[in-house]
Amino acid sequence: MRIVKSEDITNAVRDMCISATCHLNRDIRDAFVKGMENERSEVAKGVFKNLLQNADIADAKEVPICQDTGMAVFFAEIGKEVFIEGDTITEAINKGVAKGYTEGYLRKSVVADPLNRVNTKDNTPAVIYYDYTDGDKIKLVFAPKGFGSENKGGLKMLNPSDGVDGVIDFVVDVVRHAGANPCPPIVVGVGIGGTMDMAAVQAKRALTRDITVRNKDPYYAALEEQILEKVNKLGIGPAGLGGVTTAMAVNIETYPTHIAGLPVAVNINCHATRHAVRVI
Repeated sequence: MRIVKSEDITNAVRDMCISATCHLNRDIRDAFVKGMENERSEVAKGVFKNLLQNADIADAKEVPICQDTGMAVFFAEIGKEVFIEGDTITEAINKGVAKGYTEGYLRKSVVADPLNRVNTKDNTPAVIYYDYTDGDKIKLVFAPKGFGSENKGGLKMLNPSDGVDGVIDFVVDVVRHAGANPCPPIVVGVGIGGTMDMAAVQAKRALTRDITVRNKDPYYAALEEQILEKVNKLGIGPAGLGGVTTAMAVNIETYPTHIAGLPVAVNINCHATRHAVRVI
């Protein structure tokens, strides 16, 4: 049994919050460069140039890439041979979020009640999903989820008879209706299967995958590319100003489902698609 002090989790989370909101991931930066090379219009090329300049400033000055530093979402994998000493892991994560958003001068966007709308003033509580695994490590995946993109997702309970064509049509339709609002070029997370809620979780989880990594199942890897091609033919383009790069990637995650159902969820990320990973 390995003992992990809760304050080590808190400190790791604090650093993740600041790092992910201020420093663009390499896969996204490379996609900006590729997008600038592929675009035909000078307007679209200019958008990518501005995004790269913005990322450079944020990186150099350690200031947020975007003013919306999001609601803190975590995927936590906890080894069964780990004992956490001190706070519970939930308490430790939330303390880390509070420290990161306060000490990093990040915008606090969370309200304690969805209707009464009183700000919690430290961006807690986080949204946390847990999984228990073998080993003696804790893996934390952090995604600060801005709501300009979060608000443009969708979920539909398809009939099994709708099949793959129904899935494709729904995903493309969600992106079409989102238009320029989620700050394209976007990354599209798709969850297929499970229940209504599990499909949504899988769509969110899909957005934490490096956009250069395709689904390990060749069938779904091909489907990701097929949907991406259709999305980019919409012509929404960078910043919604037209172009061939509406999305940088489509990431699909699946889960077993009921014989009578075909749940499909779409979760969209803005161009920054921020996330960080730490193993403790």
